[in-house]
Parts: sequence; C-alpha cells; structure tokens
Amino acid sequence: LERQDSMSSAKRGSVVGRNLNRFSCFVRSGVEAFILGDVPLMSKVAELYYIEMGSKGPQWRANPHPFICSVEDPTKQTKFKGIKSYISYKLTPSNINSPVYRRYKHFDWLYNRLLHKFTVISVPHLPEKQATGRFEEDFIEKRKRRLVLWMEHMTSHPVLSQYEGFQHFLCCRDEKQWKLGKRRAEKDEMVGASFLLTLQIPTEHQDLQDVEDRVDAFKAFSKKMDDSVLQLTNVASELVRKHAGGFRKEFQKLGNAFQAISHSFHMDPPYSSDALNNAISHTGKTYETVGEMFAEQPKNDLFLMLDTLSLYQGLLSNFPDIIHLQKGAFAKVKESQRMSDEGRMDQDEADGIRKRCRVVGFALQAEMNHFHERRVADFKRMMQSYLRQQIIFYQRVSQQLEKTLRMYDNL
Repeated sequence: LERQDSMSSAKRGSVVGRNLNRFSCFVRSGVEAFILGDVPLMSKVAELYYIEMGSKGPQWRANPHPFICSVEDPTKQTKFKGIKSYISYKLTPSNINSPVYRRYKHFDWLYNRLLHKFTVISVPHLPEKQATGRFEEDFIEKRKRRLVLWMEHMTSHPVLSQYEGFQHFLCCRDEKQWKLGKRRAEKDEMVGASFLLTLQIPTEHQDLQDVEDRVDAFKAFSKKMDDSVLQLTNVASELVRKHAGGFRKEFQKLGNAFQAISHSFHMDPPYSSDALNNAISHTGKTYETVGEMFAEQPKNDLFLMLDTLSLYQGLLSNFPDIIHLQKGAFAKVKESQRMSDEGRMDQDEADGIRKRCRVVGFALQAEMNHFHERRVADFKRMMQSYLRQQIIFYQRVSQQLEKTLRMYDNL
C-alpha cells in the first residue's frame, strides 16, 4: 500500500491555475486544494481506510468487525411536560446487542456529519422530513421502513460502518458521554479534503486514461439508471393510487351490479331460485372483497419497492458531484503535465499532483464497485419480494373466486 507524503503548500498552490468557479463542488469540497498539495498531512493520522485491488478493480477493504443494526418500535414520546412530542426509534447493533433510542433529529445530525466528512462517498439520503402529519400511523411506518434500508446501507459500507461518529450514534447510552462524543465528531479535523489523507491505496499502476474511461462509463450508466429508477417510481406510485382508487372502485361496481341482478331475480317468486340468487349475491360480495384486497395490497409489495427505489434515487443523485471531483482532478493532472513539458513546472511537482489524483481515482472506483455490489443484492431482493407477494396475492384472489364458483355446482 502506498502512503501519502506530506505536502507543502506555498509553491505548489501557486503554479497550477485554480478553478475560477469558487462555488463548484471541486473547490468547495477541498479536493482542488488536496490535488494541488495545499492540504498538509497531520503529524498523526488516527484513522486509516484501505483500498485493495479486487477481481473487478479497486474496492474498499471490508470492515474487519461486520455488524448489522435493527430499527424497531417507533414510539411517540413527549418532553417539557407534554409540550413537545417526537418519535423515538429503538436501535440494536448486533455487535453489542444492547439497544439505544434515537430521534430523527439524531439521525439528521449524523447525516450532516457524514456529508461533511466523506467527500468521495455516496452517503445514503435520510427519509424525507414532514412538517405536518408526523404522528400519523402511515407516515411513521413508512419512515421506519426507510430508516431500516438506510441503516442496512450504512452498516454494509466498509468505510461508513467504521466511522467513529456512527459507532458513537449506535452505541452510546449515557447522556453526558453522548454530548461529549457529538462535540468530538463536530471537531473532527479529518473531514472533506483531509479525509483523503486517511486513504491508503494499492501500489498497482493504473493508467489515468483507463480510469477516466471507466468513470465515463459509470457516469453514463448512473444517468441511465437514475432515469429508469424515476420511471419505475412514477409507474409504481401511479399503480398504488389505482389500487386504492380505480381498482377498488371498479370491483365494487362489478360487485354491486351482480347484487342488482340477484335482487331482480327475487322479483317474481314463483320462478325465483334461492340457490342461484344467493350464489350471484355472494359473487357480488366476493368482488367487493377482492376490491378491498386490491386496495390493501400495496402495503405488501409496492410500498417495499418504492422504499428501495427512493434509497437509490438518493444514492444516484450524489454521483454527479463525486464524478465532478474526479474530472477536476484529471484536468489538474493534464494541466500540470503540460506545464512540466513546457518547462514551467518541476516534474516532481507534476508527479505529486498525479499521485494525489490517483488517490481520488482509487476512492471513486472503490465507491463505484461498492455501489454495484449493493445494487445487485438490493434489486435481487426487491424483485424477489415483489414477485413472491404478487403470487401470494393472486392465490388469495383465486381462493375467493374458487370458493364462490363452488356455490353454483349443485344448482
């Protein structure tokens, strides 16, 4: 593994031109300063994250102490003698098997720490905030489901799962220690560009043009996936509305029409067949029941699909900025090499910029690799769950219809 050298700032920062757009994420994130050598190496780096070469390229070294964490029992709590209400979630990490209780605002605090620290990592978005209806049962259940997915992504990430602030969030039960740990996380110096100093990369040579081509391919893929995830989200959301509205209504109308037939058959008693009338009436009630089954079904399948799609919409929305960091780094390498060729920069300095660009490149490729690994697992699970629930649903509908059909057998 390649250790990063300490970087002096005065000379290097002044040779290669800086980005004129000081509001670009390349500048704001501090990655430009890192590439140009303006981020000094701390005398002692307490945390290190390793990137290794795997079968599909660079990958994060796995967390040596993997764990999972459940999110359960959303419970309404009050403070200030009932003036303020909030929802508390029970979190139980498998590595300590001792629960802690956290509010959404604690998740929000952690999320902002993660964004501040991990420049080149796609941090999963939290479920959306909601000002009104926060204590409605459907909203509480939806947020809990999405926090479960958020937590699964966090604990499965080799870097995010090891972050001290995340471990503090999951494990600290003492109020005083909680506040001290929060302050420690907020004073963390290894954030943004400095986080890149914690990365230990492989010594294997990678041609920067090959890396750029790989990043371009992922950029095109992520854009297409983002579009298709949005398309499926829109279709699934519309289907949820139809289940609760149109489908239920149409089956109710059909059921009412069958009931009307049954009632009309009662009108002339000498020719009335009670068995047939009852069978047709029961058929009408069956279709009303089927309509209610359709209305309830999204809770078993489409909601879970939409939860996964929402998580991936957030992850994919992070990548344009992360890719922009790599593009900015590539541009600085090309500029420095051109200046070196023209004799306007020492080759050692150009090599330093190239070396630091390698760090950003390895990190982005490791993150791309992790994204694909999770994508395959998550979408396999999503599709299997949806299809299983669909099969169960239509089997239940079939059972209702078969039961009704048997009423006509002995007429």
